[in-house]
Amino acid sequence: MSAGFDVLRERGFVQQVSDEEGLRGLLDSETVTYYIGFDPTASSLHVGHLVQLFAMSHLQRAGHRAIALIGGGTSRIGDPSGKTEMRKILPIETIKANGERFRRQISRFLDFSAGRGLMLDNADWLADLNYIEFLRDIGRHFSVNRMLSFETYKMRLDTGLSFIEFNYQILQAYDFLVLYQRQGCRLQMGGDDQWGNIVAGMDLVRRVEGAEAFALTTPLVTRSDGQKMGKSEKGALFLDPELVSPYEFYQYWLNIPDADTGKFLGLFTYLPMDEVRRLDRLEGQEANRAKEVLAMELTTIVHGAEQAEKAREDSRALFRSEGVLSDSVPTADLDRAELEKGIGALELFVRSGLCGSKGEARRLVTQGGAYLDGRTIDSVDQVVGPEKTGQDELLLRKGKKSYFRFRIR
Repeated sequence: MSAGFDVLRERGFVQQVSDEEGLRGLLDSETVTYYIGFDPTASSLHVGHLVQLFAMSHLQRAGHRAIALIGGGTSRIGDPSGKTEMRKILPIETIKANGERFRRQISRFLDFSAGRGLMLDNADWLADLNYIEFLRDIGRHFSVNRMLSFETYKMRLDTGLSFIEFNYQILQAYDFLVLYQRQGCRLQMGGDDQWGNIVAGMDLVRRVEGAEAFALTTPLVTRSDGQKMGKSEKGALFLDPELVSPYEFYQYWLNIPDADTGKFLGLFTYLPMDEVRRLDRLEGQEANRAKEVLAMELTTIVHGAEQAEKAREDSRALFRSEGVLSDSVPTADLDRAELEKGIGALELFVRSGLCGSKGEARRLVTQGGAYLDGRTIDSVDQVVGPEKTGQDELLLRKGKKSYFRFRIR
């Protein structure tokens, strides 16, 4: 049994802990069952979930027992944490379909064989609750005044908090109690915005069972350049390859600021920390080697070794200007007849998703960072027209590393 808590601390996973010394002692002395919940309110997990997935994985590698809890029940309400308005209520069939995708993605990080971990769904105990009995047995342990003291609820009082959302904390706390009673679960983890919900569950276990449970939150990771973590040109960086290709995923990590490389190597790989620190000390052009290690390690975990190697070769081929482009490079069709009439270069960059607006595309051109087929676009008024209709494709480049291909049909 390795020192599970110290692994989390050293790699950057610890933000708040209910009882640090108590939890460290527990993790060092016995096999501990712990859990994190994932509400399937979208069709895929995204980069923001990586902190939770790796935290769970490192604890499992330290010898502890993981429970990945799919929120098939809580998703029917929606967590108000971090939201300024009520989430859209999803159809149950959509929640179930999303949950199946989550299961496949989580299985890339955790081992569910031989009793090392469990994948459960809280709909199994939440969907058929008797409301009167639940209020009597569980609701009586919650103080409205204390619930309103948590930031999640305080920030929503001005914009409106629905009664259904107000119940979310009680249901998540009940999850912890059920997992303690059925699986001996002693620790709940989650993002730091979940602190109030997790502490409520810890307190409920103590009140109902008289047992000691623990809460741990991970930091909400941001980039040093101020860009929201996991945001690409096209939006959220999802783990589903149908939403974000392995090539796009790989390229994202090549393009992070140098100042973030060491942090992300610690959080999002299994490399020993001595190696992380060595890579983080590289400077200048050598620093790109560290980013390539990060991109390769993480893309392999999320998408598999074959797709990661393909993404790396595509990236290297593009940088060598060999013109070797595979299907993993972001691609869309462009009507040859439309090209014959002429299309503004700014329009092409917006249509590709490399720029979010014509204003952004205009700034890119004036700064000299827009390229078409390897040549700099010199004018914001440049039109791409009939001179390109004899080609099979157009290759756009934003800056040094972001590419998009239009196939001319």
